[in-house]
Amino acid sequence: MTIYIAGYILISILLFAVVNYMLRNQDKARKANQEHPAQHAKTAPLKEEIETFEEADAVKNDQAAKKPAYMENGRGKVVFALMLGAFVAILNQTLLNVAIPHIMNDLSVSASTVQWLSTGYMLTNGIFIPITAFLISRLGTRKLFLAAIFSFTIGSLICSVSTSFSLLMIGRVVQAAGAGIVMPLLMTVFLTIYPPNKRGAAMGLMGVAIMFAPALGPTLSGWLIGHYSWRVLFDIVIPFGIVDIVLAYLWMVDVTEVTKPKFDTYGFLFSTIGLGSLLYGFSEAGNNGWGSTVVVLTLVIGVIGLIAFVWRELTTDEPMLELRVFKYDIFALTTVIGMIINMAMFAAMLLLPIYLQNIRGFTGLQSGLLMLPGAIVMAIMMPISGKLFDKMGARWLAVIGLAITVITTWQFTKLTMQTTYAYIMFLYVARMFGMSFLSMTVMTEGMNQLPTRLASHGTAASNTARTVAGSIGTAFLVTVMTTRSSFHASGFGNAVTSTNVYLTNKLNELGQGISAAAGLPAHYGQNLATSVIYGEAMKQSTINGINDAFIVATGMAALAFVLSFFIKRARPSEK
Repeated sequence: MTIYIAGYILISILLFAVVNYMLRNQDKARKANQEHPAQHAKTAPLKEEIETFEEADAVKNDQAAKKPAYMENGRGKVVFALMLGAFVAILNQTLLNVAIPHIMNDLSVSASTVQWLSTGYMLTNGIFIPITAFLISRLGTRKLFLAAIFSFTIGSLICSVSTSFSLLMIGRVVQAAGAGIVMPLLMTVFLTIYPPNKRGAAMGLMGVAIMFAPALGPTLSGWLIGHYSWRVLFDIVIPFGIVDIVLAYLWMVDVTEVTKPKFDTYGFLFSTIGLGSLLYGFSEAGNNGWGSTVVVLTLVIGVIGLIAFVWRELTTDEPMLELRVFKYDIFALTTVIGMIINMAMFAAMLLLPIYLQNIRGFTGLQSGLLMLPGAIVMAIMMPISGKLFDKMGARWLAVIGLAITVITTWQFTKLTMQTTYAYIMFLYVARMFGMSFLSMTVMTEGMNQLPTRLASHGTAASNTARTVAGSIGTAFLVTVMTTRSSFHASGFGNAVTSTNVYLTNKLNELGQGISAAAGLPAHYGQNLATSVIYGEAMKQSTINGINDAFIVATGMAALAFVLSFFIKRARPSEK
């Protein structure tokens, strides 16, 4: 194991150790408040109601008897186990992107085949996320989390030892079955074990895992692929998965009531067909275009499936996913804003690597390193924004964060061949700083409006909406980039014609110069000059297409900015 991998492991351990330490301090402060009520104003009503020491002792004993299991075992331990699983699962998702060309060569598969490693993973996520609420009610949070991490670890092992693409694909599906459950489960547990006035800080800590992992992934994978086999990308997460299984077995407890709900077979079928077809259609639209027969057909099937799913869930007595959560206005608004933010966020994460690697010639490692400072800034800021949320709510945090996001995204519409690496890094860090005020705070405000009994349904519905939005955003921005690149390329082609005397003369001069410098016949120099001009035109066309895609992303962020002014401070509903 090299010093770089050891450093990565050390950073990960230190990160989670800090999180665990902060949570332990929170628990100590809470216990101190309970043990010394006279020192805290919040206990004044309780003191007035309890007139004797005997009655106070009886109340304290009753409260201790009703103490939740997760408080007995330590809330910090539960959170640590959950966050470790979420961090590793999300990290693995982003590790694979850089390895795709290497997998193609090693397993002798085409680009259209290898993309199923990502598409199949996403489709499996889309199937499992909506049924998370049912699984939580049926199995409880402890068994479900153990099953999810076990599935993810086994899937990683299958991927690591796979000798064929089919076996690798099976491993990715097994991985996705576990990873798709982890995030909704994590949010449900956080919303259950933390009161509304503490959820901002808690969700800020959770955001460290959610946001830091995908930003660390490209940097880590870019270095590993340059020195080792792509199988190492799966090898490094297996030990973390095993450790998390042990920790979850020792520390995890059920934080929600385990019931025996009836499985909604029709709802499951409709959601699988609807979400699966929709996600696949948007994924293929980025590759084949919106006019493709396969894309149009799968999108139509997806829409019909979703309509049938909504109808089923609103008419059945025991819905698999309670869609009535959207009757709560703040939850519905923040979900829409979260979807838009998700779509806009993919602009930089998707388009910047294309610009840096394909156009500017930077390596995968350099591209990943450019994004790493932004990830570190976000990891530092998200707990801070969470604490600010507990004090002031999400509205002004969202307004400030989206204002920064709009400005920085607009600056990305001005990329050129001369834009410096340092300036791009500065813009990306500033953009991540703005987004650190957004994702978790906006979502938490909406979740705070839901009654506790609907927490699992709310997280499943919110995650499903964000997953679909991310897929739509990816496909849409890729389509904008490719179509606008073609448009700009045709514009260059129309300008460079034989009727344009000035350009024709300059092209002839360039060809003659190349011929003279290389000692080649005149027609060879002319051909080389034409190739050089064509290559530069294609580069500039692609840059213009990327800039146009960032213009669309700026419009998305601006829409979310306007909607953020309507966010209100949420209070838990009893209905």
